[in-house]
Amino acid sequence: MAKLEQTVTGDFDTLIKIIEDGIVEGSTSASLEDHSDFVEGNTRCSVRVFERYSTIGGNRVSMNVTLFQDGDKPIHLSAITSGGSQAIWYKINTLGENAFLKCIAQIMQEYESALK
Repeated sequence: MAKLEQTVTGDFDTLIKIIEDGIVEGSTSASLEDHSDFVEGNTRCSVRVFERYSTIGGNRVSMNVTLFQDGDKPIHLSAITSGGSQAIWYKINTLGENAFLKCIAQIMQEYESALK
């Protein structure tokens, strides 16, 4: 399992769209498996689950991306990958998980650079 957490500014709807498009277009096997959106007053939470085939690990890897924003405060992002291990009792070969996480890290780096 690999994880990326960060706080960013910007528009919530724009960011979630950039993430969706960037992940799906960034890999021929990546897909948006499902999503969920919640709004309570001025608070928003969006969850996206992506999956792709990892040629490095020879298996499928998933990534859960959550965005949370309270009003006009900064947006909190959490991205967690899973499923890249091939062992039964302990995790080995997590290269696919790390590679998938690098995809969202690159998207976020480009997003923040565009805001400057």
